[in-house]
Amino acid sequence: MALAPPSYCFVAFPPRAKDGLVVFGKNSARPRDEVQEIVYFSAADHEPESKAECTYISIDQVPRTHAIVISRPAWLWGAEMGANEHGVCIANEAINAREPAAETEALLGMDLVRLGLERGATAKEALDVIVALLEEHGQGGNYYEDANSYHSFQSAYLIVDSEEAWVLETVGKYWAAERITEGVKCICNQLSLTTKIDAEHPELRSYAQSQGWWTGEDEFNFSEVFSPADDHLACCAGKDSLEKQEESITVQTMIDILRDKASGVCIDSESFLTTASVVSVLPQNRSSPCIHYFTGTPDPSRSIFKPFIFVDDVKLVPKAQSPCFGGDDPARKEPRFQEKPDRRHELYKAHEWARAVLESDELWRRLVVMVAQQCECLYATELYTSKWLKWSKVKS
Repeated sequence: MALAPPSYCFVAFPPRAKDGLVVFGKNSARPRDEVQEIVYFSAADHEPESKAECTYISIDQVPRTHAIVISRPAWLWGAEMGANEHGVCIANEAINAREPAAETEALLGMDLVRLGLERGATAKEALDVIVALLEEHGQGGNYYEDANSYHSFQSAYLIVDSEEAWVLETVGKYWAAERITEGVKCICNQLSLTTKIDAEHPELRSYAQSQGWWTGEDEFNFSEVFSPADDHLACCAGKDSLEKQEESITVQTMIDILRDKASGVCIDSESFLTTASVVSVLPQNRSSPCIHYFTGTPDPSRSIFKPFIFVDDVKLVPKAQSPCFGGDDPARKEPRFQEKPDRRHELYKAHEWARAVLESDELWRRLVVMVAQQCECLYATELYTSKWLKWSKVKS
């Protein structure tokens, strides 16, 4: 069984979150050399009988999709995390369960993140979208751009809006969900739901009984029934990091949690790296805009969180988007993944250069830090990146 990457998702509701805000955060742990890009898609109307071309399969498109902004591994269609124009945020976790994930190509958990954002105007609507698609199409397929081995996982989701959050955990087509409206919550690459279940697949419990995993006599505990042996007893590092916060949780609090390597929330191991992060602020006062802070680069402890706001005329930042290879993309052609193209976008390259400078030259380190502190919005990424590129040429 493949090892699920240790990612973390967080949400904090008032009064634990400050100023009537809901604060959402996610660290995406992926293979170290994988590139994530930040992509915006406007709201769109679709012709009858049109299709949505997901990572591995095509499904029926809906008449209208919402505007979304997502952070995604550059080789696939879906998203690790993102938000839509209605203030819905979703993040995905790859998890191991007692039942191995299917290797058959179907919908990836990351495809379901994007589909939930495109089709759900509230957290509950997004939940309903995901479980309906899961029932119809199933989940499966290689989670990594890797032809040498197959990595398939079950999926968990944190689905949030300004009024509530849903923790959704899935095993094949079966699922359970918990509604959250207060306090704090963290999910990671382990099943976490226990006996508090607010919605579930109608055949969830009968399926568990048919597999001999639950007798039907004891109280039904989802993680105990569906986790690999003893896995549900392990502690989630992110839960401790969030719950030990004594003061009100702010954007900066969440950023600090995502940057914390000592706790294990920020991953930098031989196999995995936190390749991208996001923090979203969802005001419960709907007259205020939601703000979504994306890194678009690896290691949040060395990345700037750049804000994005949905407006009428969104200006894309091409330097945060990876090259497009169209029909020649090795992820699209069969057999898949026979080669790995260079998917680095300009921001990623600039970040690589800046990291090298930070590790080698004190004078240039100070210059990098000084300019980095001035880059406070996603629009400024254009200037930020071009400056790195100009200076890198001078330096070389």
